[in-house]
Amino acid sequence: MNKRNLMIAFLLLFNATVFAQDASRKPMAKLINDEFKFAADQYKILARGVEPGLTPQSFKDGKNVNYDIKWWCSGFYSGSLWYIYEQTKDEAIKKEAESALKVIEPNQTYTGNHDLGFMMYCSFGNAYRITAKPEYKTIINRSAESLSTRYHENVKAIQSWNKSKFWDYPVIIDNMMNLEMLNWVSDNGGSQKYKDISVVHANTTLRNHFRPDFSSFHVVDYNPETGAVKRKATWQGAADCSAWARGQAWALYGYTMMYRFTQDKSYLKQAKGIAHFILNHPNLPADKVPFWDFDAQGVPFAKRDASAAAIMASALLELGQYTTGAEKNEFKTSAETMIYSLSSDAYHAKLGENGGFLLMHSTGAYPLNSEIDVPLIYADYYYLEALARYKNWYL
Repeated sequence: MNKRNLMIAFLLLFNATVFAQDASRKPMAKLINDEFKFAADQYKILARGVEPGLTPQSFKDGKNVNYDIKWWCSGFYSGSLWYIYEQTKDEAIKKEAESALKVIEPNQTYTGNHDLGFMMYCSFGNAYRITAKPEYKTIINRSAESLSTRYHENVKAIQSWNKSKFWDYPVIIDNMMNLEMLNWVSDNGGSQKYKDISVVHANTTLRNHFRPDFSSFHVVDYNPETGAVKRKATWQGAADCSAWARGQAWALYGYTMMYRFTQDKSYLKQAKGIAHFILNHPNLPADKVPFWDFDAQGVPFAKRDASAAAIMASALLELGQYTTGAEKNEFKTSAETMIYSLSSDAYHAKLGENGGFLLMHSTGAYPLNSEIDVPLIYADYYYLEALARYKNWYL
């Protein structure tokens, strides 16, 4: 059998397996209930591997990987715990969530990168939503002010990373996610300037980050004096011209969120365009868990990225709230497929395994040989968010 026929046979077998699994799916309501109960037990195991003053990131070679609080992922652990507590009312989980918040609280004045939204809104935002404690809102507001310092009028965008030998003024598609905190603060008693920054940044990204097919570049580097685009490139994707899977997920989620806050139809159009690019891409597998890059070398044997699927599922569920008819059904059923796939043995850990993380097989930065085929804390976070959103909006 030649290589082409072997590949076709592999894909047919894989698709048959997926559809066989579809036939035995448990009802979504039961799956969600079971998943949150499992998450409470699993995260108690994860908590035992967290070193004091650090936050959990991954699990590799039988060891937990923990990072400093200024790492961009530091808010996802507490955010995940709050999602679990909200569904289970497990007091031990709540206590751990509160402790995790204390660890990252100093980040409210951090201005070293653009990730304050990930760090402080995914954590304190969920905590405030659930508890309404005013001290949490104060911290969110202070975090928004810190993030706003990275906005510069010449470029009309928030600078993602500091200037280096590689970049002058880099803006990455991931930055769309951090706008949620700015919007929320303005809409909840804070200065209007935060939402204004958010809208201007989203518009600059809309002009410069996207190709005609709605796929996104990872990095756009600007001239900090004139605001002119210097180059469009990648740091974590397969190539400058490729569609890095998690980058497409950030873009989908980001413009869906921007529509929520502004009702600007250009954002809704963009979100729907991105969704159709993802869902109609010939390299999207039948289980809808993407390869780490849609243009990765070695498809269909390239590494998957469960984190991208989790983000996409959560975003598609929200996008389904703003659409109707066949389009709404497409977004909802695609998210369902992603959730069922992630909850299957192919991607889902067993109790006590995987270092206490929920999902396996995420890819952080393949070209940098970093975090390849491992659990990642943000994959768990957006998976839990997708489950909660499905329960709130579709059950």
